[in-house]
Amino acid sequence: MRIVLDAMGGDFAPQVPVMGAVQAVKELGVKVFLTGKKELVESELKKYSYPEDLIEVVDASQSVSMDEQPSKALRKRDSSIHVGLNLVKEGRADAFVSAGNTGAVMAISLFTVGRIRGVERPAITAVLPNLTGYTFLLDVGANVDCKPFHLLQFAVMGSAYARYVLDEERPRVGLLNVGEEEGKGNELAKEAYRLLKDAKDKGLNFIGNAEGRDIYSGKFDVIVCDGFVGNVCLKLSESIAKTLAKILKEEIDKHFISKIGAITLKPAIKGFKRRIDYAEIGGAPLLGLNAPVIISHGSSNAKAIKNAIKTATRFVKSELNRHIEEEIERFGKSNGS
Repeated sequence: MRIVLDAMGGDFAPQVPVMGAVQAVKELGVKVFLTGKKELVESELKKYSYPEDLIEVVDASQSVSMDEQPSKALRKRDSSIHVGLNLVKEGRADAFVSAGNTGAVMAISLFTVGRIRGVERPAITAVLPNLTGYTFLLDVGANVDCKPFHLLQFAVMGSAYARYVLDEERPRVGLLNVGEEEGKGNELAKEAYRLLKDAKDKGLNFIGNAEGRDIYSGKFDVIVCDGFVGNVCLKLSESIAKTLAKILKEEIDKHFISKIGAITLKPAIKGFKRRIDYAEIGGAPLLGLNAPVIISHGSSNAKAIKNAIKTATRFVKSELNRHIEEEIERFGKSNGS
């Protein structure tokens, strides 16, 4: 397995990507190509002991900042993102991982590897913890204006990912809406509901509308929405998680008895943190692209990078893109909507 890692992507590059790559080759035994400014990357690598045949540095003279416009990033043909994705396009690597600028990764991916046949709009995804496991939410930012047909394709791609990568035998699919009842929502939601209901007759396990609370209830495995709503949900979720952790720490620090209690609750607190920690998943796929591409959070630590590489290997081994193309052919061919 050969995975490209953008060594210049993220808030703490190249230090954290390099550390994550070293952890990945030791634990997973995969080959990792690190794309970035060679001198900087090799300087970081000198800090570690690792199987040298499993890490290769590929020079890229340019980098893309986290706030850079995708249109500008596209013109940087020797950026770590561009160089990395070209390695995948040329067949020298199997997947691409980055904690860098999501918009830039999406734009450059479309330019280099393109879309899976039949897919109209690739989607950015998020894997969020729920009461029983994880909820796969898409789109969370790539497409702020969607047609009903796009939501159907998101459902097809998300269901395929949950089935073939997350090992959900029959993923339960929901449409994010303002109520559970059929007929609720705006025109986009109503028409998307109709398309998803029709797809149910072909085998898609669509079980109805999902309300905001259902993202975390465990009732659904896959929830689809347009990128505007999805991005708001994602950012709100991140904020709530950080706020709750901060409030809990402040309340514990206020009282001596609370500190004593926290000691006895330490195993439960550690388990809670592990369940909500994005580093456990590491990264989320960009679905609909003609190559496995995984995006990590910009503030990812080394553990998150390692687990993103692990997610990329599962993506490749599952032959997910082949399954998506087959499912799109069966469920989601364009009807001109």
